[in-house]
Amino acid sequence: MSKRVLTTESGAPVADNQNSATAGAGGPLLLQDQHLLEKLARFNRERIPERVVHARGSGAYGYFEVTDDVTGFTSADFLSEVGRRTETFIRFSTVADSLGGADAVRDPRGFALKFYTDEGNYDLVGNNTPVFFIKDPVKFPDFIHSQKRDPFTGRQEPDNVWDFWAHSPEATHQVTWLMGDRGIPASYRHMDGFGSHTYQWTNAAGEAFYVKYHFKTNQGVRSLSADQAAELAGQDAASHQTDLLQAIERGVNPSWTLHVQVMPAAEAAGYRFNPFDVTKVWPHADYPLRRVGRLVLDRNPDNVFAEVEQAAFSPNNFVPGIGPSPDRMLQGRLFAYADAHRYRLGVNHTRLEVNAPKAAVVDNYGRDGLHATRNGSRRDRNYEPNSYEGPAQTGRALAAPQAVHGWTGTHETPAHTKDDDFFQAGELYRLMSDDEKDRLVANIARGLSQVTRDDVIEKNLSHFHAADADYGSRVEKAVRALRED
Repeated sequence: MSKRVLTTESGAPVADNQNSATAGAGGPLLLQDQHLLEKLARFNRERIPERVVHARGSGAYGYFEVTDDVTGFTSADFLSEVGRRTETFIRFSTVADSLGGADAVRDPRGFALKFYTDEGNYDLVGNNTPVFFIKDPVKFPDFIHSQKRDPFTGRQEPDNVWDFWAHSPEATHQVTWLMGDRGIPASYRHMDGFGSHTYQWTNAAGEAFYVKYHFKTNQGVRSLSADQAAELAGQDAASHQTDLLQAIERGVNPSWTLHVQVMPAAEAAGYRFNPFDVTKVWPHADYPLRRVGRLVLDRNPDNVFAEVEQAAFSPNNFVPGIGPSPDRMLQGRLFAYADAHRYRLGVNHTRLEVNAPKAAVVDNYGRDGLHATRNGSRRDRNYEPNSYEGPAQTGRALAAPQAVHGWTGTHETPAHTKDDDFFQAGELYRLMSDDEKDRLVANIARGLSQVTRDDVIEKNLSHFHAADADYGSRVEKAVRALRED
């Protein structure tokens, strides 16, 4: 059986892939050796800048199937019919560590899902927690700097981590999630996923609703203790990647059931706390879960770099019937995610196979830039409006308009009756069993006791006291004991 012909990037056949061209048998290499230079230059560029956050990740293809009628709430075409299936791609990730970090660490997990719909790609970018550490995007760079490696020591510093949280009381709820049992999932298959933010759905009649997404794992939630995670990370740093890859290869296809909480838009202003605050959850007693469909993962990527590392998700990729809410963190991410991809992958990253729409046609006036192919049809004009046959606007808004009023400026979010930073953290603590509380307190104390400044420790302890008296006293006692050893 004859082998395929090895070629250069331009398609020319390669005569010798074992020896470089030299000036004589023992002489120096020649600059004219195009194959050598191209091979070395390409090798130097095999890696692109890693994501600042969510650098380490795994991905898989699958489908989303509608199981329940939600047309009363949204006109999104891919949700319009029970039994309708839409191809998807998902990327799971850890948040804080670098590309070379371990999977089994205490860290939130990214849960980014791309729906290849007939009306364009819809990206839902969330986490495995329903809340987040901060509520305003202006704090996000500082938050991430505090959690990542210190520029002087080159390691994650407890002083930095807990100092930021000491000055960000709104983080108490998410810290309680992170330090609890679900802080280290046993695998990507055994964790829930959340849209985290509040989004807007609009039905065919133009009625607006605010929604929160909940993906409940059908494998059951399983987590690791700190000791189990340390052992697993030492055995296989890519433990979650290994598990996901092997499960799908065996035909054990992981799945999640999607539910949504639905709030009529008119109820948002009078709700007892700000429904757009991503540091809080909506109680299910107020807005119960409604089943929508199921997500199934059934195919592994053929090339991790091309399809997982280059996968680009942006929460501003909406489809008709779905749009943003006034959630400040979401508003900031509408810009930041797409901008990060333009930096990492180039302005034409949406043309990469994993990012390109599969069921819709792209037709606009974007041209040129890094990695440009033939944009648009041959000899089309690259401006609009025009007198030719180029694409034109529809006049149809993706979602319902939102009323705004007041003066421009850097305002604090208007307060609702229960807009404090601690009560939901206390509610979460009180839902835990005694064993869960023991592990939560031990995990917090293990980190907080390493902080060198007493005032930072005291600030953090005050947050736990404010959430629940027992919570605060137990953490304080555990920290004191560790610091006295």
